[in-house]
Amino acid sequence: MEKMSQTQQCPYVARCGACHIGEKSYEEELAQKKEYVIRHIGKYCSQIHDVAGMYYPYHYRNKVHAVFGKIKEEVVAGTYAEGTHTLVPVSGCLIEDAQASAIIQTAAQLIQSFKLWVYNEDTRRGLMRHILVRKGASTKQIMVVLVTAAAEFPHKNHFVAELRRHHPEITTIVQNINDKQTTMVLGDREKTLYGPGFIEDVLMGLRFRISPSSFYQVNSAQTQVLYKKAVQAAALTGREHVIDAYCGIGTIGMCMSAKAMHVTGIELNAQAVKDAKANAKRNNIKNMHFVAADATEYMTRMSQKGERADVIVMDPPRSGSTEAFVRAAVSLKPSRIVYVSCEPETLGRDLAWFRREGYHAKEASPVDMFGFTECVECICLIER
Repeated sequence: MEKMSQTQQCPYVARCGACHIGEKSYEEELAQKKEYVIRHIGKYCSQIHDVAGMYYPYHYRNKVHAVFGKIKEEVVAGTYAEGTHTLVPVSGCLIEDAQASAIIQTAAQLIQSFKLWVYNEDTRRGLMRHILVRKGASTKQIMVVLVTAAAEFPHKNHFVAELRRHHPEITTIVQNINDKQTTMVLGDREKTLYGPGFIEDVLMGLRFRISPSSFYQVNSAQTQVLYKKAVQAAALTGREHVIDAYCGIGTIGMCMSAKAMHVTGIELNAQAVKDAKANAKRNNIKNMHFVAADATEYMTRMSQKGERADVIVMDPPRSGSTEAFVRAAVSLKPSRIVYVSCEPETLGRDLAWFRREGYHAKEASPVDMFGFTECVECICLIER
């Protein structure tokens, strides 16, 4: 792939800050990401593989979010400039799903034509705050989440009908009510305006239900690569008790369930656990159960009762794990820990904690899930 100028690649990149398309070739980026991984975990792990890159590093995001705003009386949708709350209108982002981008632009136009009030963060007045579009890469199902500052949504039936007329590919529309002064996109209340209120997608032969707030990897093609590496690292024989910590809607644990004796999924988000249970039932998985709990506390209680685990899979947020979690995990005396990291810097910190507990990183397999950004995922195998 030849290096192209920023303006040839993306007209927003200098203002948006969400990616750096045009600054370097994709091959150069993959090499730099490996160096980044080495810099942060190299002293804890000597075997670091090359970064598994994408076949086509564009329009890969199956989850697209935009903020509504007004510029010169025109309703626009876009993103905040990096480190600010200055809205940058974006149309046709090169890393976002093209259908999702088109739906967002239509929604902004409909807000204008229906004369709906756009929310103002400074005055805390207005209705329309955000839009979130999620797409199942395999099923092609599309969910639109309209985030409003109040439950009352004038002309909502006509608005939904018009949005569906322009985009008949939409399979469900949900209103999410977020009336708090917060940087969080979604609130706690939801109303289904059309369809079932969720979408489904197929990953590694399994069917998953995805709700508006469910965690689901944003790059479907690379998620297949990532999870296959995680299953390979677990080296299951069919006799193991596996713990899937930070399990979300159960994706990784379910992908391992066919090769394990039993899998326990632990997740703090109650809605995610509800989806996980539905996913297990949908896929006829009978050797996995889920608990809505803090993973650290739950594993500590397991250890106190004399229980143990053979393999622990952990997929924490970008901030990484905690020392307390590491102590709770190793107290179950697993032979292997598969760490799915989305930030090498916090992975390095956590590997230092594991080393103090007698566990060492054996190998790391970086996977590029977020092309043209600084982010890189990494599967790290940790053993005693």
